[in-house]
Amino acid sequence: MGAGGDGRPIIRSKRDGLIKRIRSSDKLKRLGSVKDDLVVLRSLWFQKVSGGDHAARLESFYGPQAHAYDKFRSSFLWGRRPMLAAAAARLQDQHDLVWVDLGGGTGENVDMMAEMLPIKQFKAIYVVDLCKSLCKEAANKVRQKGWTNVHVIECDACTFEPPEGVVTLVTFSYSLTMIPPFYAAVDRAISYLHPTKGLLAVADFFVSGRFDLPMRQMTWLRRFFWRCIFDTDNIDIGPERRNYLDHRLSRVWEYNGQGSIPYVPFLRAPFYAWVGHVPQLASVLCENKVEAPPHFPPTFLYTMSWEDPRPDAEVLRICESDCVLTLTSGGCNSLNLCLEGAGQVYSVDCNPAQNALLELKALAIRELEYDDVWAMFGEGRHPNIKQIFEQRLAPFMTQASYKFWECRLWYFKQGLYYQGGMGKAVLYMQLIAWWMGMGGSMKRLANADTLQAQQQAWDGAWFIRFCKLGPSWLKELIIRILALIFLNRFVMWFGGGVPCKQYRLIHKDGLRISQYIARTFDGVAHSSHLRSDNYFYYNCCTGRFLKDCCPSYLTREGFDRLKSGRLESLHIVSSYFKEQLQARMYSKVILMDHVDWQDLTAAKDLAQVLARQVIPGGRVIWRSAAEAPKYAQLVREAGFDVKCLQRAEEGYMDRVNMYSSFYVAVRRGSSHLANGSSHILNGN
Repeated sequence: MGAGGDGRPIIRSKRDGLIKRIRSSDKLKRLGSVKDDLVVLRSLWFQKVSGGDHAARLESFYGPQAHAYDKFRSSFLWGRRPMLAAAAARLQDQHDLVWVDLGGGTGENVDMMAEMLPIKQFKAIYVVDLCKSLCKEAANKVRQKGWTNVHVIECDACTFEPPEGVVTLVTFSYSLTMIPPFYAAVDRAISYLHPTKGLLAVADFFVSGRFDLPMRQMTWLRRFFWRCIFDTDNIDIGPERRNYLDHRLSRVWEYNGQGSIPYVPFLRAPFYAWVGHVPQLASVLCENKVEAPPHFPPTFLYTMSWEDPRPDAEVLRICESDCVLTLTSGGCNSLNLCLEGAGQVYSVDCNPAQNALLELKALAIRELEYDDVWAMFGEGRHPNIKQIFEQRLAPFMTQASYKFWECRLWYFKQGLYYQGGMGKAVLYMQLIAWWMGMGGSMKRLANADTLQAQQQAWDGAWFIRFCKLGPSWLKELIIRILALIFLNRFVMWFGGGVPCKQYRLIHKDGLRISQYIARTFDGVAHSSHLRSDNYFYYNCCTGRFLKDCCPSYLTREGFDRLKSGRLESLHIVSSYFKEQLQARMYSKVILMDHVDWQDLTAAKDLAQVLARQVIPGGRVIWRSAAEAPKYAQLVREAGFDVKCLQRAEEGYMDRVNMYSSFYVAVRRGSSHLANGSSHILNGN
């Protein structure tokens, strides 16, 4: 038995031998994988395509690499998953589906679709390809998977006719660019597509036209380079095919991206995913694409709206006939306007990242269940965010939002409310508080059962006691040092959303920025119970919301109302505020603190545009870091009755308590409307 008589050396020897054999097997697999990849690369780069007809040319190209096709393409054909996800998301409630995959190759699309939609929901699936070797691989896969409803057909896409006569889904997955008579292939597919619920989906490589849609446009060098590269393999990636799709069908959804190429560093091949249907339903499903302004930050500044919607609602008195313009910010208040019943809500921001956040919130409400929405935006974390995004949200997203979120899903792993400019500022402030020994005080502050207990937690924190009772010279020194480090203009702009012009407004009122912030926080701590009513600062302390202390769209009632149709009134626009103000007439306009960011010349111009675009009796509200901003007079002179509803000098303002004044302006007009404005300005 060996030493000790317990057999341990023999067991260890067998174990070590097994480990060596496993490692050796893994090495052989890796070597075999590299060898297969090299076979594919040789076919792509060096093998000359030959043959007297299209079928022969396909066989000469794909025959030698058919056995290694799937693995290599999984790291190359990046458009397949978004294309299939977009189609599956629109078909998930249907049964007895019929799918024709034209140029289906090895049938890998069927395997991929099974992750998104049960194969049993399909009455029949036809994998159609003209290449004999690829069809052979597909047939083997069908047998191995036991798919009884999947049929492999060696046939030309231009002549194939499904036995059922009408189908629900047709896909061209990296095949349309390899079909010379693509007009005939598309026409044939449309001929058997269901006239009301049929979808045609395409994923492929592409180059844009000389003049193309902004979301597709390329430079002349990229167009020339990629078209030449693919042309060597008899692949025509010119814009004609997609132009014909746009001509024959109505575009439902589209994504344009670029993906890496195995063993080719730096280069990223352009691809697109496109879903369309017959024109009759164009007005229902076509997506309105709006391009972003050219300059914007790489991410959002605000994760939630930092204006209290409660006083806004009291002043605006939203009704179904209202057309409202608001800045997006964190998007919470835009959704709240929908809940209040506004007929049309235009939410505009020049930072597309803010709109991407609002779009994600709106899509999640529309497509997901409450528990998922709460996990994403109540807790700020979701364990299955990648799957939910790919299969249920991305298929309905605009391209700008898709590109923003696909590389930032980790936000929902680390915590959404610790991301963006203000999120990072909140995170650092929490860490500093713990480092300074105030972590316990912050926890007690956030979870105090009563307002009185909250006040005691705030006043009992050592730093607050020091600021109120410590020696004046020492207080002044420490506060100045802290302000220099944490409250400088850079931090205030990128972490707090306070630009230089607004920073100067605070100083003009005779306050240092440290005094301004102290007034804000002290007022909140003494006047607003965080745990039960102030979701703004509860979130700052904890990085999450509570179900009984959260924005209205996250309550169960708010979610249900938005999901039942209220979201239809929301329009999300990436543009500048004044451009959207000029686009149509409005009955209500919410400026937030937008005018603080402008000089008086720009403010005067904005006031004149407001006078033209706000209907008589229409209301405009704003907040300011100044107690008496000079532009209030400009709005008055433009044709509005203006009133300051609240000033910080009067005490606690609202749950945010971050501004020095709150204004309403009513557009002067007819006698009836003028009486209404007088009613408002008298505070009734």
